[in-house]
Amino acid sequence: MTGLAPDQPKSLRDPAALAARRALVDAPHIAPIRALARRIADERRAPVPDPDPLDGGVNARMLLLLETPGPAVVRTGFVTRDSATGTAANLFRFLAEAGIPRADTLIWNVVPWVIHAPGALNRAPRRAELRAAEPYLGPLLDLLPGLAVAVLAGRFAGEARPAFEALRPGLPVVGVPHPSPTYVCTAPAVPERIRAGMEEAAVILRTSRAGIAAS
Repeated sequence: MTGLAPDQPKSLRDPAALAARRALVDAPHIAPIRALARRIADERRAPVPDPDPLDGGVNARMLLLLETPGPAVVRTGFVTRDSATGTAANLFRFLAEAGIPRADTLIWNVVPWVIHAPGALNRAPRRAELRAAEPYLGPLLDLLPGLAVAVLAGRFAGEARPAFEALRPGLPVVGVPHPSPTYVCTAPAVPERIRAGMEEAAVILRTSRAGIAAS
């Protein structure tokens, strides 16, 4: 395969890398989540990107919940750290710094469908959209039996915390700022808070894996 390798940010800006990723969309570990995405797309009459087949899919032990797919997602069709956006590049680096394996992760959005009109600029979800998305969180969690931690990135994703507490009592939930450059560049404390949250999630993953191995 030619093109940019998936071990560097923004690799899916390369057409060859994107074609190779799309060739993996029928992988069994993401098939149930793709089916949920198609269901949501049909019900909301809006595009819902697929999970990245290089990530963990139904085997994920960490769910990373962002806010909503940005307009750029239409180019790739994936929720992925490898998009050619500043948010994805920041997310790529924070996850790599924390040493969190791709196979342990699933990246999703609290509002999983595209809320932007064609050609419109990115915007935050509205309250009505957050409420409309709530019924889809349970079916997603049902597909993740090995989930050990959820990371909620940004204020709107953070509003899903009560739903996690109701649907998965006892599941560790970590809140971090959104990795968008708009927020990350605001103050040095913002990236440090993201790093701290990712490291907390990494510790939970390592501890839970050690507990499984010892049992």
